Amino acid sequence: MTFLPTELISELSPNSPTSLEVSVRSEVERAVIMLFEQLRDPVVRYVLSFGLSVHDAEEVTQEVFLALFGHLQREKSRRNLRGWIFRVAHNLALKRRGTNQRSQNQTYLDRTIAENRLDSSPNPEEQVLSAQRQRHLLAVLNVLPEEDQCCLRLRAEGLRYREIARILGISLGAVSISLTRSLGRLMCADKR
Repeated sequence: MTFLPTELISELSPNSPTSLEVSVRSEVERAVIMLFEQLRDPVVRYVLSFGLSVHDAEEVTQEVFLALFGHLQREKSRRNLRGWIFRVAHNLALKRRGTNQRSQNQTYLDRTIAENRLDSSPNPEEQVLSAQRQRHLLAVLNVLPEEDQCCLRLRAEGLRYREIARILGISLGAVSISLTRSLGRLMCADKR
């Protein structure tokens, strides 16, 4: 999908927009651009965690911000737009993953290992030990229930418990229990 310049959009509309409509549109565009610049990378990372390809993650992210543009243009609530963006990203990623019918665990594991390549400065023994530790922790992460994985990913992106609860549609207590349980399992696995 490509974004059309404002001039083209107004030329395509049957009625010429009023100066008020242009002013509102430019305010909405500025808000969307600002949020896009701030949240694009975290949204892409979150969508990638669903096992989607980079191409699919980019498309889903673009759909999220197009939806945000429509949301703001319709003068819907601007309260907690960050949480709203991640909720839409969550839903669209689930939908895309279901459509693709990919094996989430292996794709996620491969991509995560590739993204986290070790710095060449450690010696080979340290590199092997670190890679084994990373694979072990990822294996533990991948056997966690999907809800626990989502809670961890959203928390890693800096979202608060309340935002995570809204995005996943679970209680605040469930988020707390999920994160405590998941982090406990990861810490226990890391001691081995």
